[in-house]
Amino acid sequence: MTKTVQKALIVGAGTAGMSAAITLRRIGVEVDLIDINPNWGALGAGLTITGPTLRALHQLGVYADMVEEAYVGEGIQVCNTQGEPLRKLATPMPADSPTASSGGIMRPTLHRILARHANAEGSAIRLGLTVDALEQDDSGVHVTFSDGSRGRYDIVLGADGVFSKVRGLIMPDAPKAEYTGQSCWRLFLERPASVERRTFFLGGPYKVGFSPVSATHMYMFLLEGTPQVFIEPANFHCELAKRLESYGGLLAEVHDSLSEKDNAAINFRPLEIFSLPAPWYRGRVLLIGDSAHPTTPQLASGAGMAIEDALVLAEELVLDDGVEQAFARFMDRREARCRLVTDSSMELGRLEQARAPVEEQTKVVERALLILSEPI
Repeated sequence: MTKTVQKALIVGAGTAGMSAAITLRRIGVEVDLIDINPNWGALGAGLTITGPTLRALHQLGVYADMVEEAYVGEGIQVCNTQGEPLRKLATPMPADSPTASSGGIMRPTLHRILARHANAEGSAIRLGLTVDALEQDDSGVHVTFSDGSRGRYDIVLGADGVFSKVRGLIMPDAPKAEYTGQSCWRLFLERPASVERRTFFLGGPYKVGFSPVSATHMYMFLLEGTPQVFIEPANFHCELAKRLESYGGLLAEVHDSLSEKDNAAINFRPLEIFSLPAPWYRGRVLLIGDSAHPTTPQLASGAGMAIEDALVLAEELVLDDGVEQAFARFMDRREARCRLVTDSSMELGRLEQARAPVEEQTKVVERALLILSEPI
């Protein structure tokens, strides 16, 4: 157990929060983990997982669960709009990496895995709860919860996402999330044998792809540049079908099969991000994951950055030389790496909207994944 940090509050029990609960419990910190959602769980379709994220999951101790319950593989298949193969992109990892270099998982599956481990490590989890006030002094943080109760902690972690309540409390002038100009469609599907790995269909009006999430299933994604609009969920199948009209191969089969019954399986959301200047902490309150560095999905690294945040924070806290020193070292190790992900993802978004050549887009992916394959 560290002497500097003996008790921590984590606000937000998603990927970042649960990962931090696991890593902090393993260094002996008492953890209270809260989430505003009384029905704890995850919605949405799937997540693409890169090699560096698989490595982070291995360090977290959950890679075996990933192999058993999700998908792991190698490389990315790039096709044209008719499904004809153009090239395979390597997804490089060091030769001694203990993991595969690519993967995919359903969001609810990842939530179940992390929740199982967070519970096993002994985190105290409270649901339907958030924070209303934070009052700091030299030795800790007084917290007022939304149910009127109070607590005192050595540190507080804001892991409550893009619209973080904690960020608003400690950084009232922080930038607000803004629409990027792109929206993302996702659809959960059975996985045919021909989809052996992540597959992109480039060169058309949209970036479309398949991402395996298990031995039997995958999800399709479609990124489009458009003014921010509301689409009635009852019309999801019609609107998605319109966007697939010019595509062939397996995408044509998806187009032909869409019907009203698929609306519940279709997820549509605008992509919203902000860029938060460093440092991502004030005193003893630190932001991690999407609360500090949200990203668009182009580089498939948002979850990985959140898990890495948790790993790095525990490594710095266990040195036991003070919260300020640990948080400062955390920023030294995390800021540039997270900026690489957010900046590369936004660059890809701009190239997609401009319908830039396939080679120009794939170069951005290859360059970023090569850097991310380096040690954290």
